[in-house]
Amino acid sequence: MKKVYLFLLLISTVASMQAQKNLLNLLVGTYTNTCYSKGIYTYEFDTNNAQMRLKKSSDSIVNPSYLSFSKDNKFVYAVNENGEESTISSFGFDSVSGKPSFINKESSKGADPCYIINDDQNVIVANYSGGSISVFGKKQDGGLTEAKQVIQHYGNGTNADRQEKSHVHMVYFSPDKKYVLSNDLGNDKVYVYNYNPTATTDVLTLKDSVSVKAGSGPRHLTFGKKGKYMYLLQELDGSLTTFSYAEGKLTPINETSILAKDFKGAPSSADIHISPNGKFLYASNRGEANTISIFKILKKGKLEPIGEVSTLGKGPRSFVIDPTGKFLLVAHQYTNDIMIFKIHKRKGTLTDTGKKIDLCSPVCLIFNN
Repeated sequence: MKKVYLFLLLISTVASMQAQKNLLNLLVGTYTNTCYSKGIYTYEFDTNNAQMRLKKSSDSIVNPSYLSFSKDNKFVYAVNENGEESTISSFGFDSVSGKPSFINKESSKGADPCYIINDDQNVIVANYSGGSISVFGKKQDGGLTEAKQVIQHYGNGTNADRQEKSHVHMVYFSPDKKYVLSNDLGNDKVYVYNYNPTATTDVLTLKDSVSVKAGSGPRHLTFGKKGKYMYLLQELDGSLTTFSYAEGKLTPINETSILAKDFKGAPSSADIHISPNGKFLYASNRGEANTISIFKILKKGKLEPIGEVSTLGKGPRSFVIDPTGKFLLVAHQYTNDIMIFKIHKRKGTLTDTGKKIDLCSPVCLIFNN
């Protein structure tokens, strides 16, 4: 009888462990100035069935519109997009409760930060309206030091309304972590910086810059699974450019568009991601489209369009693919919800699951590492 009990206990324990593996923390960053929001929300996401359960939220903070987990999941870093008064915040993170606990904040040293990355030594931020990149060190408790480097971009583009000056829209580590890439929507350039993580002042030094089509407005980028190709999404005209990548050098090799052939409205490209299996690329278009475009990734980085799917909301500023590759979640800034789609692993197509979460102005979705 005792052996039977121990066997049943073992089976129960293994089943419980398997169930826990399916549960991930999903963090959502929001805008807090358009409707009621505390800022950062943590949801439990079940990768088996796409069920979501609210766990915790931050105490009230201003516009945490982009978030970044530390490698060990113990800390979260957030931009606080607030014009000239913008800051960068650090939080301790309890993976069990899901609670982000405020540590400290520092001036972003540039207006309207919109993207943030971090590694063991540094936190690096793209300041959109400020047209600059700011680099912060990390304290032992996970908090931020004052900015130890600020790099100002200059220049403008052909779109007088959107490209009157530099607008840094992204910072992104290269696959080998030797470089940091930065997209500037205002001057139609992608910058490549040498990354010196232990430096006290010159953490980033310019290696190269690549110009893209005039007026296209580079916004977000992502790398293919093997790191040989980089895909650049341009906000202002819907362009999607493929580059070969090696040792910090970008070479454009192909260009397509995320816009449907019969689309006549104003484009406003937003986010771009590749499926965990490396076979499909997804890109969102806001504006008058509110769609996600799907591409199959062929040999030598070439893209084959599969089609577009309505995101069933307005303003798909951010989306994320869960680590298992089963589901794609879309955050709608203007209809205040997160829609969940099922991914067909072989075809890459998206199907509405009928599940969604209502939340004030969600604009950033990230899973814990």
